Amino acid sequence: MRQLLHSEVIVSAYEWESFDNIYLDLSKQHGKCKLAESGLGWKPSGGGETFTLDSSNIGAAQWSRAAKGYELKILSRSSGVIQLDGFDQEDFERVSKAFRIWYGINLDNREHALRGWNWGKAEFTKAELSFNVQNRPAFEIPYSEISNTNLAGKNEVAVEFALGGDGNAPAQPSGSTKSRGRKAAAGPDELVEMRFYIPGTAVKTEKGIKEENADDENADGEQEEGEEQNAANLFYETLMEKAEIGDVAGDTFATFLDVLHLTPRGRFDIDMYESSFRLRGKTYDYKIQYTSIKKFFLLPKNDDTHTLIVLGLEPPLRQGQTRYPFLVMQLKLDEEISLELNMTEWDKLEPRYEEPIHQVVTKIFRGLSGKKVIMPSKDFVSHHGHSGVKCSIKANEGLLYFLDKSLIFVPKPATYIQLENVAVVTMSRVGGAISASRTFDITVSLKAGLGEHQFSNINREEQQPLEEFFKAKNIRLKNEMSDDTSALIAAALDNEDMGSSDDDAGGADRGSADEDDESPDEDFEAESDSDVAEEYDSAHESSGSDSDAQMDDASDGGDDDEDVEMSEGERPKKKSKVGK
Repeated sequence: MRQLLHSEVIVSAYEWESFDNIYLDLSKQHGKCKLAESGLGWKPSGGGETFTLDSSNIGAAQWSRAAKGYELKILSRSSGVIQLDGFDQEDFERVSKAFRIWYGINLDNREHALRGWNWGKAEFTKAELSFNVQNRPAFEIPYSEISNTNLAGKNEVAVEFALGGDGNAPAQPSGSTKSRGRKAAAGPDELVEMRFYIPGTAVKTEKGIKEENADDENADGEQEEGEEQNAANLFYETLMEKAEIGDVAGDTFATFLDVLHLTPRGRFDIDMYESSFRLRGKTYDYKIQYTSIKKFFLLPKNDDTHTLIVLGLEPPLRQGQTRYPFLVMQLKLDEEISLELNMTEWDKLEPRYEEPIHQVVTKIFRGLSGKKVIMPSKDFVSHHGHSGVKCSIKANEGLLYFLDKSLIFVPKPATYIQLENVAVVTMSRVGGAISASRTFDITVSLKAGLGEHQFSNINREEQQPLEEFFKAKNIRLKNEMSDDTSALIAAALDNEDMGSSDDDAGGADRGSADEDDESPDEDFEAESDSDVAEEYDSAHESSGSDSDAQMDDASDGGDDDEDVEMSEGERPKKKSKVGK
């Protein structure tokens, strides 16, 4: 009996291998890792959800040096890459034996390139992109960590990474550890983009492996079959395919073709999926999760022909070094569409739509994202009966919309201001008397010293509607404009009348007027006894004075035209032409 118990204890001791202080997918908290014949498991030491992986889902395994000691990287068959970090060097034999006996997999001991070179060869494996230097991996990028890629230039490819904890990462398959590992470890600083410079041309083989030199021949002396193309384009297309950026899981619910976008500028096709939507352009291609939509606006334009659909994104859409926190679409009001959704469940959507396109896009976005549509406030109507006021931020013209709880300026730069953060709104007039009487500026100062936003060149007629809106929202209003606009206009008109009367007086006798202005020529008067000579000289000076007056009129014509153009009810006078 004692011998039997002893043998059972020996057998149970070899039913699993246990390792302490192991980190799963860069998690902040370590835990215990166990390898057994049925698979492996990891449990955090401080308590929490346990991760398990079935032995049938283990495809390959690699052993290498890592940040916290040695790392066991497992390439699963369905859930991508799984990283277990924190092993000791002496653990290699135990781990290698367990994988060989229980899973039938040889543990590959890989050494990384430590030269620090930034040039090498990219290799696309099943689950990750490996950058190799002298046939050794310098770093690897799991496809699950890539959120987007774009052609940043003729020979440059930009790769954007999913930010931890932002909801922008693609949905992970069953058994993935990304929600417990990398996102939990995300800190204030993390890598968000990497760029690859790929010169020359290349061909794509049947196996999908990118060859660096299309002219190189294989071992049999035959050239690889495939169409030669730009190496950067091939890298971009291969990465799109491997990382499944272009292809989203599930069927397309709806597609809108050639939709004009003001921010970022261009025309994109919109593919709507269950948990995300895709923008397909000629150069850029984006996949955006509905969870990234934080604000949803429907704003009619002042032309009564178009409407704007604005999506506030967090994190912002990135195009190279430029960030776009707002996605601005412009759609025609009179353009109708007939659309049948490719869906089986109709929770908040209808199976078929036959309405104006802006209404269809709004309803589908609202149904799939679950976001409330924000529209302009009923407390504000412009002087011309519109919801937006035309103005500009620096040199960029746009429309400023007044909402119930916020202000928004579109399209560029899209600016969103919450009314609860506004400390004071200052109205001021900039420019001369005439220009200041037609337009004014408002400066929105934020609380707690968060800065200010200035909106310029607002029509003078919009002053009263703006004052009524800000008073209704109990926002402090400061008026730094001149006392009386009518006094400015009257003064400007008086100046214009005085200028025109002087011109008329000078035009009646330009010669004598010019002679009075000039200093007298005493020598000439003393010797002028002949009336003929005096008439001749006087006529000569008069013609010269007329020419000078015409030149003065030509040079001053721009100012006179500007004053006349600003005054209402009077057309500008034609300029007198001067011989060229």
